Amino acid sequence: MTSQLQQTYPSKSMRRLPKKNAVILFNLGGPDSKQAIRPFLIRFFMDPNIIAAPYLVRFFISRLIAWRRSKKEAGTSYGVLGNKSPLLENTQKQAEALQAVLGDTYKVFICMRYWHPLTAQIVEEVKAYNPDHIVLLPLYPQYSTSTTLSSIQEWQKECHKQGLSVPTALTCCYPFDEGFIAASADNIRKAYSGLQQECGRAPRLLFSAHGLPEKIIEKGDPYQWQCEEGARKIAAATQIPNLDWSICYQSRVGSLKWIGPSTEEALHKAAADKMPVLIYPHAFVSEHVETLVEIEVEYRELAHEIGVPAFARVSTVSTHPDFIEGLRKMVEANKDVMGYPHPAHPRLCPGEFGKCCHNCITIV
Repeated sequence: MTSQLQQTYPSKSMRRLPKKNAVILFNLGGPDSKQAIRPFLIRFFMDPNIIAAPYLVRFFISRLIAWRRSKKEAGTSYGVLGNKSPLLENTQKQAEALQAVLGDTYKVFICMRYWHPLTAQIVEEVKAYNPDHIVLLPLYPQYSTSTTLSSIQEWQKECHKQGLSVPTALTCCYPFDEGFIAASADNIRKAYSGLQQECGRAPRLLFSAHGLPEKIIEKGDPYQWQCEEGARKIAAATQIPNLDWSICYQSRVGSLKWIGPSTEEALHKAAADKMPVLIYPHAFVSEHVETLVEIEVEYRELAHEIGVPAFARVSTVSTHPDFIEGLRKMVEANKDVMGYPHPAHPRLCPGEFGKCCHNCITIV
């Protein structure tokens, strides 16, 4: 009888415990004080994925740019926001929303690339959590060597350094994800309707993505292709009749030739066409300096100065239920996946993009 009971009701030590999963949300990071602006910029421009130059060249260039921009452009922009970035706080809200729909067998961690909490700290925390499985989930919808690849490389370096070896899966990008598309379209429709009522006519929708130097794209980075294909899908998903839309790129830095047209050029064209403008930053999923200052303040002022009839900004997807549900599905789809590339994630980009994540990232 005893043996039968033991077989029917195994002891606690014999039961299989629920699998512990760590979810790592990668994001850029941002300074948390006025004093942090300069070291944040140094970290950013020291990244070889940002400035492809030998270490000593990056060392001097990063400090020169950081010194100049912390006193001028960046210092002024963050000053509008109280001398700090809201990115961490906004990412924490997304992490909490994702944690709520994933449940107790998952723990969501935030890992910032250029400011706290930095990768070394998060690897240490994940190691202490001792998960059975890790899912890496960048908060960059579109893949680029300058964003996702940089975060993954830093993560792998720190894991090797600290001895964190756990089966790991990766969602490298999701520019066409149903949740992301639906949340984007919903936010656009609401802002579009409001602006149309305000100015009495249909506005032009500008998809404004963070720009990149042309040479990065020419080397095979798929970011521009993903941005533009994603914009087409979002525009279609809005189901707005005869929608007038185009794509442009913001945040240019330095003297290199960048992909275009620039957002400034798109605004000047709208002014010449006497078109109201609605801007949606579809390469960002949370509000930060590029949306709250560059678009909301600087581009709004430019639009007014050059005669754009009306101007409005669409909010990022942030914690929109459709977006969070999309993230949940991506995490759940990866719960039993080990390594990257993996058959569960077929290549998204055309073969001409040699710097696609399938060619640049290996997780075993």
